[in-house]
Amino acid sequence: MAKEYSVQVIRKLREQFGQCALHRPMRTARYEPGAGLAYDVTGIGQTGTARVHLVVEDFVGGGFAGQVYRVKLLSIEAADGPIEGLEVGRVYAMKILIPPSSFSRLFRNMLYWIGFQGPFQLQVNPAAASAGSIWQKLIRRGAKIRFGDESKVVDVYATFVDGRLGSCGELREWVDGRTWQLEVDDHLDLLKRWRRGKAGDEQRLGSPEYRAKRQFMRDFVKLLNDMGAYEFARQYEWWTCKSQPNCLKRTDTEGDPSGGLVAVDFRAGLALLPFLPMSPGDFKLILKGLFRGSLVQFDRGSIAKLQRFIEQNSEEFTDSQKLLDELKDAESVYRNSVPDITHNHVKLFYSKKLWSTMLDSAVTGWKVRNLIDEEHEQKFRNSTVSTVLFYLIGVIPFFGKLTRRLWARPEWRSHYKAMLTRSGYLHRAVRGRMAEKVTVWHRAGRLNEERAPKVAGSLVRFLFHLPLSILPAGLHRFLTDRVFFKDKLHYIFVRPIKLYFNRRLREQWMRDMVAEGRKKHILTEEDAETILSQLNERYIQRYLISLVVHLLTLPVTQIVSITVAYIYFKITGDKLGTGGILILFQIIPISPGSICRGLWAVGIAIYDRDFKNYNIAVFLSFFKYIGYLAFPIQMSYHYPALARFMAAHWSTEAVHIVPVFGERGALLEHWVFRLFYNWPLTIRRRMRKRAEVRASIKPRYWHVGLWAVVAAFGLASVDYNYLQNVGNTPGLRDIWYLVILVPLACGGVVTIGCGGAKLWKRFVAATICGIALGLLYPIVSALLVQKMPIDDIAKVCVWSGFIFAIMSTIGAIITEMRLPEPKAQH
Repeated sequence: MAKEYSVQVIRKLREQFGQCALHRPMRTARYEPGAGLAYDVTGIGQTGTARVHLVVEDFVGGGFAGQVYRVKLLSIEAADGPIEGLEVGRVYAMKILIPPSSFSRLFRNMLYWIGFQGPFQLQVNPAAASAGSIWQKLIRRGAKIRFGDESKVVDVYATFVDGRLGSCGELREWVDGRTWQLEVDDHLDLLKRWRRGKAGDEQRLGSPEYRAKRQFMRDFVKLLNDMGAYEFARQYEWWTCKSQPNCLKRTDTEGDPSGGLVAVDFRAGLALLPFLPMSPGDFKLILKGLFRGSLVQFDRGSIAKLQRFIEQNSEEFTDSQKLLDELKDAESVYRNSVPDITHNHVKLFYSKKLWSTMLDSAVTGWKVRNLIDEEHEQKFRNSTVSTVLFYLIGVIPFFGKLTRRLWARPEWRSHYKAMLTRSGYLHRAVRGRMAEKVTVWHRAGRLNEERAPKVAGSLVRFLFHLPLSILPAGLHRFLTDRVFFKDKLHYIFVRPIKLYFNRRLREQWMRDMVAEGRKKHILTEEDAETILSQLNERYIQRYLISLVVHLLTLPVTQIVSITVAYIYFKITGDKLGTGGILILFQIIPISPGSICRGLWAVGIAIYDRDFKNYNIAVFLSFFKYIGYLAFPIQMSYHYPALARFMAAHWSTEAVHIVPVFGERGALLEHWVFRLFYNWPLTIRRRMRKRAEVRASIKPRYWHVGLWAVVAAFGLASVDYNYLQNVGNTPGLRDIWYLVILVPLACGGVVTIGCGGAKLWKRFVAATICGIALGLLYPIVSALLVQKMPIDDIAKVCVWSGFIFAIMSTIGAIITEMRLPEPKAQH
């Protein structure tokens, strides 16, 4: 569900917490637009610090690596000299290296602890944050050498510690950019050859932006490996399938598909464990890491290889020696701050320097995370025993956290004491905790802006919602918000019917989708204006009505499958078979719902007496899943802007529910768009060209019966051998693989042998072949085995005729889709 919330409500809840006058600070997971921030920042490669004041303009998003904001620099106080790149009034990207989601934080920290046996260093260790920023600066210089332009890598200016969130962070260049456009391309076969490195027809080769991005990321990964930044390269490895959003295209280079590409993310979120690959590309990365001696991978680079790269390109690194020396110092502290048994191994038994650095960095991390105050920071630095004891206490679940607060945080100590000794304070503490919790609920969309303050002010209402907070946010709100409940039911059941009958409502539906497309940048302004100008055209209205009908048929398959399964269970009591029926309805390519959609498409084509403008929809609507895109694809040539947008909207919205890989701009989004939009266009182009070639060939159908007879005798011989070896004739279940493969093959050979027949006649011929095979097979089998009763023959004929007809037709369709593009006739 959409997580839209009111910033004003969040501020009111913060004010409510403040009115409680608690000794402890309010828990903060992230900042809201308009928040003012002040940090002591350190420039990259500079010794001095500066005090900066920022205002948050927008929360961009958050993931495992941290949370990103668009901020504006209001003022800067630099007693030690200016910080390079920081200017008052300029807009920057601010990344704070702690996820806004508690689950993401827990999962990230767990993987990191397994790999390195310590806390997430980029969050808690300023040396780690500094090392990553210096690497980025040097990689930026390497990009200038390799690509002739250092702006191919986003610039980073300063690092800081955020005391409220308890994390390190960085200020870097703000990039006005986007991920990639979902490009219409009806030559995916040529694109496939290009990906394999084979030369093709450059004039017909499409998807220029996709190709430019893939080439850039491939070249950039090579640069990172050449510079020794092996594990930084994981952020841009194509087949991790989630690296594509890390490379943006600057919006001021829209006219050039290959221009303006920039690498923007160099902070990994999840450690790569050798036993836990999380993407297809991770298998290769794990093997490469093992050959380098890196069992666990995160962001380790080779300083020696980096130094050789700098020496080989010394003319571009004349002023970088100080930066390299600072990187070596930061890397030394960073890498020695955790046990990391896969790299430090035996050093853990004898190196005093290693243990000293680990203990010192642990104290630094506690201070960054606000686990201790400045007084206790100094005490721990002077007492190894206290440091070790504080660490061991933290390992104890729940009580360890409580004990640490009582020991090293005076404000929390006062808070707990007041709760036990002052009755009014306990009441205020509960109200404060309620305000914190409701803040999280409202931000997640569990409570609307009207109900959130009421729940925060009522203990009874809060306790009612508390157990429901373990549910998904949408379900929680559905069960507790009457208006939301009614709106959802209206949206699911009533709205589609109104859309069917109300033209104005359909047009507004489309206008709303266009507005959403503009907001999400999957629609250009030019395309948006074109779409809006076409809404009154006759076929647009027809297509919109058809889309509504498709929505109305969404529950048909589920209703039929549940009904059939229920009847089957009542008759037989077979639980396994009942489950099989439910699964079967989900995986079959043609379902009751798709049949309804197909019949609608056929009916509207007959009603309008116009097959030409519905030919693709009539074909695709009969197939499950892909049938939902039948009419967007049909619109592709008459209304290309609208078709492109509708396909992008429906397919990409569906894929965004996939965790991690479904991120906007990732490879899965593009792959789904190609599958549901560009691939059908490619097939249609090839079919049209094939039809032109076949037009000069005479149709033939004599082979249909021949293949049916051959296949029938083949299946009957299988029955005969089965009888000889097992002692009885097989049922269709026993030879299920042949029941699928034989008619599929028949459909394929039939359509290939039909000469110059039209496409729909080829499919009819394949269907007839399947029916004939289904009828002949039981008869021939009965003649061979001579043990099949007449009733059984009739039953098998009905089922085999039905199944073989479907499979043979599917075989013909698959064959037509897979046939190579015909060569031009000369």
